Amino acid sequence: MNDFLDKINALFNDPEIRAKLVTYRWPLAIAAAIIFILLMKPQYFWIGLLISVVGEGLQVWCFATLNKKKDLAAKGPYAVVRNPMYIGRYLLILGAVAITGSLFLMVVYTVIYYFYMTNRVAREEEVLKEIFGDAYLEYCNQVNRFIPEFKKLDKDEIYCFSWDLFFNNNAHWNILSVIVGYWVAYIWIF
Repeated sequence: MNDFLDKINALFNDPEIRAKLVTYRWPLAIAAAIIFILLMKPQYFWIGLLISVVGEGLQVWCFATLNKKKDLAAKGPYAVVRNPMYIGRYLLILGAVAITGSLFLMVVYTVIYYFYMTNRVAREEEVLKEIFGDAYLEYCNQVNRFIPEFKKLDKDEIYCFSWDLFFNNNAHWNILSVIVGYWVAYIWIF
């Protein structure tokens, strides 16, 4: 079993495959969107939208607290879990998948996203260790990677939102793309 998991992890860390996926990410995303729109069922639209809104809300909060490679993000959602952006993105896409009503597709997506997320985060953590050193290691000892630990947090740790970071990290474009995507899905379905 470990050999099988090692092969999957190696696949998700293969630089050539990752480069091709980055190169073709827009055509792949458009193709996936078309497939999901064709598979969507009206009775699942609102629950899928709700799941996506929760995911997008978490992502937006992350955008508004993250000063990439300049400041160690340890406030806002980053005070609760080290990688909230990936959790938000997972929920955002899961909502779209949920509109198909296919438990099979939701499970397949979850498995693929798990391997994507864990391998990408492992690569990113190496970079963050180089940038922030001991401060990052201390942060890792205090905050879990993916599973929130609901401990008593100071208000200043949680209530963090910067409009400058919101716009610098293009959260407004992210929100707009989600709105347009769901608007197109709504028009198609209904």
